[in-house]
Amino acid sequence: MVRTVGDDERRILLARRHGVAPLHRYDDAVAAVRAMTVLHATEPATVHLSLHARVRDLALVDVDRELYGTRALVKQLAMRRTLFVFPRDLLPAAWGSASVRVLAAERNRIAKDVVALGVAPDGHAWLDDARGRVLDALATAPDGLTAQELRPVLPELAAEGAPAEVRQLAGRVVTNLGLSAHLVRGTNTQHWRLSRPRWTATADWLGAVPGPLEAADGWARLVAAWLRTFGPGTEDDVVWWLGATKGLVRRALADVGAVPVALEDGRAAWVAADDPVLQGPVEPVEPWAALLPVLDPTVMGWKERDFYLGPHRAAIFDRNGNAGTTAWWDGRVVGCWVQDPDGVVEVRPLEPLGADAVAALRVEAARLTTWLAGTRIGTVYPSAAMRQEGADCPYPVLRA
Repeated sequence: MVRTVGDDERRILLARRHGVAPLHRYDDAVAAVRAMTVLHATEPATVHLSLHARVRDLALVDVDRELYGTRALVKQLAMRRTLFVFPRDLLPAAWGSASVRVLAAERNRIAKDVVALGVAPDGHAWLDDARGRVLDALATAPDGLTAQELRPVLPELAAEGAPAEVRQLAGRVVTNLGLSAHLVRGTNTQHWRLSRPRWTATADWLGAVPGPLEAADGWARLVAAWLRTFGPGTEDDVVWWLGATKGLVRRALADVGAVPVALEDGRAAWVAADDPVLQGPVEPVEPWAALLPVLDPTVMGWKERDFYLGPHRAAIFDRNGNAGTTAWWDGRVVGCWVQDPDGVVEVRPLEPLGADAVAALRVEAARLTTWLAGTRIGTVYPSAAMRQEGADCPYPVLRA
């Protein structure tokens, strides 16, 4: 008989596995990233804020140490052409599946634009030559070079009066090399809220690393990781998260021995073969509050989000499916958070909240305010709820 997993159970699993309930936070950044499979890194600050929400006593230096010191965590463009932070040992899976899928499409786009912009008559040949020149330059720069420092390598893109689309091709060449596992984003030369990495040869940054997995093995490993983090989830959830086809996802689910379950609304879903949820109802957790950043992996983990988002999709997500900040109470999104001009965090509820929820959210707002220490976090993905003036909010704003 197929096990039915209720929405309440899914919210409990989310609290425990994602480390967002205060009593279930992780002890270090690497453990938290492994628990989430990957962290979104489109906005640099999201990485640090996502970890702060999940790790006990996290300091900024702890994040930088794992990204740039031990290099246990590495930024990689992969699923849906999105930048993520990966645990180092998961990189070969991405290189052989999600990244190479994006690479093929990007290569064709660059080659087409090279011709259309008049840079060269053969876009593919130009790209191969440009990639080679960049790799040659980095062969003598083991500490890496920024995109600006790499500009002289491609002088045809920097001619006086060249349109922006031509100049931007340099960055696209470097990104293309990152997709093919030749380069990684090394040391960040800017504040942690910003991103200007030293592009570094993968061997210089990581030393000896396994090559990309075969495609089927790579997809299977990513799906297995997703099931541990987000299961139960539907086939559509996995297809969306991976940016893959249904055929690829179905094969991967079969390869990892995923087990079918039913969701509360009757839809078919999947869990890992060893998921404890198959043994019976999960034990409840204490009521909890959390404040998660823009594009947090918990908010972005599923395509079908009603079990935690409820009626707040339009207030939290923009038209392109990018999530703003979120305030959570007991497994559900109940609002967003912003900062005032002094950097103090305030929570903007989207529904009535009880006294316990108000008190817990104030505690989280104070915790985040203290950790940010006056640093203001900007975003290019403000949600409708974030853009609203405080005085116009439907419910009283909660300040730290």
